[in-house]
Amino acid sequence: MICVAIADKNPEVCLRILEQVELAEIRIDLTGFDEEQVRKVCSHSTPTVATCRADNLDAEIQYQLLVAAIESGAAYVDVEIEAGRQQIDRIGAAAKKAGCKLIVSYHNYSETPSSEDLNMIIEECFSLGADIAKLATRVNHRSDNARLLSLYASDKPLVILGMGETGKITRIMAPFLGAEFSFAGMDDGKITAPGQIPYSQMKSIIENLQRELQQAE
Repeated sequence: MICVAIADKNPEVCLRILEQVELAEIRIDLTGFDEEQVRKVCSHSTPTVATCRADNLDAEIQYQLLVAAIESGAAYVDVEIEAGRQQIDRIGAAAKKAGCKLIVSYHNYSETPSSEDLNMIIEECFSLGADIAKLATRVNHRSDNARLLSLYASDKPLVILGMGETGKITRIMAPFLGAEFSFAGMDDGKITAPGQIPYSQMKSIIENLQRELQQAE
């Protein structure tokens, strides 16, 4: 499944995008939505991932906006590992009550840590109550891609992505290796992370690969 990351500041634009995709991440911290707008967008029938980075907003505002998304029907809520146990517990409790899956995420915009460190981060995400652990790291060398994709050998629910041009292959391969979903940018070229591929292009690549694999069986 492909998740389109949306950061448009117009809720009507977000709703139109939701009509065209199978899953979308709403970057609430980047859209600037208030609670009413969050509820409007996240109540759409297309499943959403509600994300609101704490480094862009006060923790209490983050909590209120994410709870609004959860109560409105968001399928997933993403809280970064840096938010800390107390904040993750609060948001996780609201998510559990509503049947919303909690994603605990880790981002490293400089490098991809060692395999040992990556596995420790995954364990920490689950120890914090994650239903899904998400890791997104900067890919500086092709070997970083191999290290990231090898994490899918685990039977745990994961979303593992490499950021940057060299890391694009991880976004394409993720659905074939058991990822809960992968991320794409909007077709107008707007992205929320380096290396995101436009949705239509990524969908076409994945569908072509799926056909090739089916013919090879």
